[in-house]
Amino acid sequence: MTKRAVIVGAGIAGLSTALRLRQAGWEPVVVERTPGRRSGGYAVTFGGLGYDAAERMGILPELAKHHITHDDMHYVRPDGTTRFTVPGETVRALLSRRAFNILRGDIEDVLYRAVRDDADIRFATTVTAIEQNPNGVEVALSDGSGETADLLVGADGLHSHTRSLVFGPERDHLLDLHHVVGVFVMDRRPDFLTEGATASLTSRGRTVAVISLGDDRAAAFFGFRTGDVARDLAAGPQATLPEVFGDLGWLVPDLLARLRTAESVYYDTLSQVVLDRWSDGRVVLVGDAAWCVTLFAGYGSSLAVGGADLLGTALQQHSDITTALARWEAELRPEVRRKQKLGRRVKGLYAPADPFRLWLRDLPLRTAALPPVSYLLKRRLQLAG
Repeated sequence: MTKRAVIVGAGIAGLSTALRLRQAGWEPVVVERTPGRRSGGYAVTFGGLGYDAAERMGILPELAKHHITHDDMHYVRPDGTTRFTVPGETVRALLSRRAFNILRGDIEDVLYRAVRDDADIRFATTVTAIEQNPNGVEVALSDGSGETADLLVGADGLHSHTRSLVFGPERDHLLDLHHVVGVFVMDRRPDFLTEGATASLTSRGRTVAVISLGDDRAAAFFGFRTGDVARDLAAGPQATLPEVFGDLGWLVPDLLARLRTAESVYYDTLSQVVLDRWSDGRVVLVGDAAWCVTLFAGYGSSLAVGGADLLGTALQQHSDITTALARWEAELRPEVRRKQKLGRRVKGLYAPADPFRLWLRDLPLRTAALPPVSYLLKRRLQLAG
């Protein structure tokens, strides 16, 4: 008989898992708490484990169509003058040939279109109770219905409800990195920013960036250090971001004005999820619900797709589900551990609190911007590729 999986969450991790399990012969049922599809989100570099997985799963060509070609990276002062610029040729040369830049929302869109005809996807639905038995897992849903499955996959993100139900309260598993981010997409690129370019300003533990997305669109990115994450999250982006960034010049007043009318704002803490195991019987966590590495490590989307692909392979290779989950975790955990360690190590460089740390952060970038170094980097990377 065809095995069934209930997957909680229709983000990158959930849709990747649904697609890969469908390819493995499973019947996926996806439940998503939001009433409809989300869009936008910040831009990520998609490569490594995720790139290889996307190639195997057959979605790489569609993902590559959404590649954002980055050009010059401008680092500015609060008065808007340029501190230094990394040329576009150097920026592009630093990107691996088996990687590209893409919006998180575009990854979701490609995955959704790839799996929507082969999976039962239910929006505005949550899991209310989970009960395991030797033959499967019983899942109660918020619409009053229930599902019986061979496997329950929690792919519901950093604040996973599935994780809370099975593995215990969130406070036991989150490592707070004392930063908050807010991101939204603008339908009109600021006049200051040329097509394909990125500009950013860092001042006293705060970073603002504007990133061209093509088609005259741009994303606004705010990130800051905080000593009271709970307070800043509770206040929300509309109150907190103007309070934290309101004294900065440059494009910040315009960005804050656009924030007031933004259709969708991603706003959350930067925290890692640390668990000593990612499965319990027939319940398994994938993506940020299991191992959030944060944008400091810059690998979350790739890990979500790569982890889903490896999970599908393990379930194909081992008929016993608990054995498959154990083998899957043993293979993937070393990579997750490396990325989480990287995220913790570089967090101090994200929004440096003083001029000296800012100088240390920018030194490699300033060096790369020098014409002789830029030329050598491009030659070295081209030869390496």
